[in-house]
Amino acid sequence: MSTFVLERVIPAPPEAVFDLSLDVGLHVASQSSRGERVVAGPTAGILEEGDQVTWSAQHFGIRFRMSSIVFDVNRPHRFRDRQTKGPFGSFLHTHEFSDADGGTLMRDTIEFRSPLGPLGRLVDAIVMRHHLIAVITERNEAITRHFA
Repeated sequence: MSTFVLERVIPAPPEAVFDLSLDVGLHVASQSSRGERVVAGPTAGILEEGDQVTWSAQHFGIRFRMSSIVFDVNRPHRFRDRQTKGPFGSFLHTHEFSDADGGTLMRDTIEFRSPLGPLGRLVDAIVMRHHLIAVITERNEAITRHFA
């Protein structure tokens, strides 16, 4: 299992950052460079506990689908989403929000594993970790711009 953590301070209160982080429209807009779209589940609004969404996006020149479920929602402090079907052997994203000087400390913890055993671990170390950091950073920059 590979893990990484990204943190940034967003100039807004935790409730606002939390809600925007669950907004389908923000997510799709933040990933427009990858042609992201919803192919099943809520297509607009703020996701809630138990909502399931199937996303379609292009990565490495290939269109992938990933279904995920939102769970462990504790507004405005934390929620999690995990892959229920898709390209990863496993994928878990924990979103945490806390008060910070200047706004909200937003912490993303990503735990993932590609399929294919040792080959997947090699892909994770060489390619996937860097790619996922770029994807989550792009999303977080969109959240930051929203409050600028």
